[in-house]
Amino acid sequence: MEMHQVRYFLAVAQQLNFTRAAEECNVTQPSLTRAIKQLEAELGGDLFRRERPAAQLTELGQRMHPLLKQCFEAAAGARSLASSFKSGEIGALRIALTHSIDLALLIPHLSEIKRQFNRLEFCFLRGTSREVGELLKKGEAELGIAAEIDEAWDRLDTWPLFTESFELVVSKDHRLADCAEIEFDDLRTEQLLSRSYCEHSKRIAASLREHGIDVDHGHEISCERDLIELVEADIGIAMVPHTSLLPANLKRAGVVGLDARRTVNLYGVAGRQRTAVASAVMRMLRGSDWRETAG
Repeated sequence: MEMHQVRYFLAVAQQLNFTRAAEECNVTQPSLTRAIKQLEAELGGDLFRRERPAAQLTELGQRMHPLLKQCFEAAAGARSLASSFKSGEIGALRIALTHSIDLALLIPHLSEIKRQFNRLEFCFLRGTSREVGELLKKGEAELGIAAEIDEAWDRLDTWPLFTESFELVVSKDHRLADCAEIEFDDLRTEQLLSRSYCEHSKRIAASLREHGIDVDHGHEISCERDLIELVEADIGIAMVPHTSLLPANLKRAGVVGLDARRTVNLYGVAGRQRTAVASAVMRMLRGSDWRETAG
């Protein structure tokens, strides 16, 4: 079945006249009639009763009409969409982020890129560092952002964006809320919230353990929303990256002597063609001055 045959069929079904349908389709009547006959042969029956003065749809033609109309409109929509992507009228971006990366980091850049396209379609994917690596490898994501990716793949391109420290976060009513700096001795009686979804959670726990802090009897959580609610309720305290977006009623402070930093990287796949949006976002992220963001 060819699309021009479907187009000719729909024209005849609307005009109920082969001559007028041929004029509408800008073809000769013999060409239109031949295409309709080929379509009828493929479908196994007549689609029209050739009567004068008007052609009429047969029962088969009536049943096929909504299906062929839907088929034609879908094909036309696909062509229009492909043309829009090619011309840059529509852009698409599939980006994977680990759970510990705050989407707020990308908002200024996405707002800027939005002005370059008439229509944008974003797809944000979340996962562990290993899952982000798999999404990139399978082509389900064009770009990835993570502190590190647990994937030894020679086609994985890595561009460091910024390095940031980890800070202690407590509720506004906590006894340490007004402290500009925290000593390890201040933490010995506290229960910590373990961010199991963070790539550096084990390293931070190990560093705290080295200084005599009990990290094995805290609260384990699996998302940032739960962390915020538990800290707000003064049920525990947490170590979070500087770029974590937290409400104003939570207080941050550095822990003296704590060696806890992470580098946030942009990832892509070498040799794989990228969409115009992905290429523009990559250039924007790599060229940005992250010093203020990273503190």
